[in-house]
Amino acid sequence: MPADLSPIDKAKFVAARRACDYVETGMTLGLGTGSTAAWLVRCLGEMVRDDGLRIKGVPTSTRTAELARDVGIEVISLDEAKWLDLTIDGADEYDGALNLIKGGGGALLQEKIVATASDRMVVIADVSKKVETLGAFPLPIEVIPFGWQTSKVLVEEALIGLDVMGSNATLRMNGQSPFVTDEGNHILDLHLNRIGNARQLALVLNQIPGVVENGLFIDICDIVVTGYADGRVEVHDINKGETDETRYDFLDGDNLFADLDD
Repeated sequence: MPADLSPIDKAKFVAARRACDYVETGMTLGLGTGSTAAWLVRCLGEMVRDDGLRIKGVPTSTRTAELARDVGIEVISLDEAKWLDLTIDGADEYDGALNLIKGGGGALLQEKIVATASDRMVVIADVSKKVETLGAFPLPIEVIPFGWQTSKVLVEEALIGLDVMGSNATLRMNGQSPFVTDEGNHILDLHLNRIGNARQLALVLNQIPGVVENGLFIDICDIVVTGYADGRVEVHDINKGETDETRYDFLDGDNLFADLDD
């Protein structure tokens, strides 16, 4: 791996590294999906290899499962685990109440199932994901392929009466074909600009026929670990009502990433 990481990758890395402090031998972990979660999996793999950490991981996507196996983490299913000690995942946006928008990677359904089957959820993110009000990032919802265009119309009609600034929904594409989730479904991205009442919106969306799940994570996240490009890490624990800050030093000639596989 190149020694010189971009500022955004440094921020993601330090957040992932700090989140590893919550992991103990013997735990069964939910492993998130996305670029920041991938840093976490690599860091955990290093701990398994070098420090004798013994954990089991329940991945939230096939991509994460493949990476976890590659770095030496034992992968099991949620049905095997039944319940998890901790889930660590990324987010596309989070607000001061630790409400989240997730699903930019298309794994929101499995991510929400795994997160809610855990004692605690820790979110790792770079500082760009912190917002005053959710909604600038398009809100993903997972819909079944059958009648998806009807579901889209129903969603857009429902949005008109809600506290949002936009009501346009677009089908997520993968090249010339619709994006397909691990569960065989499609994703509609809702371009809302601002979400005034996230709890109400989540409840309304899940009542629409064809909608499997939405990307609003309300009252699920316990801790957000936010990384900065200069090595600072801010930890916000909503249950304790505490925020603390630490820092990782990036010294010339000291490549913190040399032993992480690309």
